[in-house]
Amino acid sequence: MTPRQKRFAFIGLGLVVLGVATVLVLNAFQSNLVFFFTPTQVANGEAPKGRSFRIGGMVEDGSITRGSDGLTVRFVVTDTAKSVPVTYKGILPDLFKEGKGAVAQGQLGPDGTFVASEVLAKHDENYMPPEAAEALAKAKASGEQSSNTLVIQSQ
Repeated sequence: MTPRQKRFAFIGLGLVVLGVATVLVLNAFQSNLVFFFTPTQVANGEAPKGRSFRIGGMVEDGSITRGSDGLTVRFVVTDTAKSVPVTYKGILPDLFKEGKGAVAQGQLGPDGTFVASEVLAKHDENYMPPEAAEALAKAKASGEQSSNTLVIQSQ
């Protein structure tokens, strides 16, 4: 083998190793991607089946129920348009409350209940998932339009 052929062999081998490493990194990256979906998107079937994703919105008032074991919690997440029931087994964050923003990570069960492996609560009074904030703003705007009636008072 001539020196020129050896150089080409080393370059070719280096490119093959680089290609294999790139494929392995991209595969690991894709398997760890977690996408965010709103309750409306989940209800419309846009969420992946059998894959982990995040769902976020507001915790409906009066929807939190605790199981007899003290760790199982059921609640409903809404974006004011649609609602999705969530089941979580574990300790909830201190800031988790009804009427506040929450994000849960897990998978959608066959019965349509979201089985969460992790629940995140809002971190300050201004936090809300962007999609939930947009849905609430739209609902508020439509309510304001209907209540903007001109009232004339007679003297």
